[in-house]
Amino acid sequence: MWEADGFAPVKSTHAKKPKQRFAQIHEWAAMSELRDELEKPFDIAEPEHLQGAIVFNSPHSGNIYPRAFLASAKLDINALRRSEDTFVDELFAGVVGRGYPLMRAHFPRCYVDVNREPYELDPRMFDGRLPSFANTRSMRVAGGLGTVARVVGDSQEIYDQRIPVDDALRRIEGLYKPYHRALRRLVTKIHREFKVAVLVDCHSMPSSAGTKDERPRADFVLGDRYGTSCVGAVAEMVEAVLLGFGYTVSRNKPYAGGFITEHYGDPPAGLHAIQLEVNRGLYMDERRYEKSANFDRLAANLVTLAERLGELPLEELQPYRTAAE
Repeated sequence: MWEADGFAPVKSTHAKKPKQRFAQIHEWAAMSELRDELEKPFDIAEPEHLQGAIVFNSPHSGNIYPRAFLASAKLDINALRRSEDTFVDELFAGVVGRGYPLMRAHFPRCYVDVNREPYELDPRMFDGRLPSFANTRSMRVAGGLGTVARVVGDSQEIYDQRIPVDDALRRIEGLYKPYHRALRRLVTKIHREFKVAVLVDCHSMPSSAGTKDERPRADFVLGDRYGTSCVGAVAEMVEAVLLGFGYTVSRNKPYAGGFITEHYGDPPAGLHAIQLEVNRGLYMDERRYEKSANFDRLAANLVTLAERLGELPLEELQPYRTAAE
């Protein structure tokens, strides 16, 4: 279910180099250029029978690094993986057996980030002119974390030279846009079935902020865009379940939710989105990229969380009524 045909995670070395650069960006061409390297850019594990209006998404757990990308990067694979949500898709895999779909990316976040606007791009990174509609001034671009990232980890520069602008556009046309079309179709399918949908966007975070005081972070950070991306019942249920397991929980600090949470959450329409950041120290050795002894326990807790979310009364999630009604 989870294996991309012909690819080994992290150390993909059998990709073919594209024969020529784009003269004009078309999606079909972009997909054919990337097919050899990312034959299966993402997948959706769907249960035999839906049990509720909950959808899980892991957009940053991809670990298939295209060969041409590794050749262009000045950082080694271990450094590049610092922005990866390692094992998050596996942590949440058990929800499928409980009746809830799970979508995940196979391509890495540092190659193209689907939790950004489609064209958040830093013009200083590229050879060639960006489209006039590109967002070049967002805070995320300034920080080096646009749709095509400039840095990973503690502001480590990925490239030692500019990359072709067509390369960035190819990643967006061939990976970013198909990913969002598939995610939108999945959420729409659930919404049609239940008249509501709750998207849980699954992420991980380093166990410390990397500052001098090295204070540990909470076990979980819930991001609901300060109460705008979902009704309170969703965040309250998630928090209550996690606290019941003995975890520490923070809301919206330091992560309030990214592009996916903001743009898929529309409570007046019965569409709810919440970002769930898991502290990597709970389940893995962050230096060795290995699962820890607590991995299975945490995964089981997250299955219970899914079940409890699925028990939320649909009336609490339905579109808001107007004053006239």
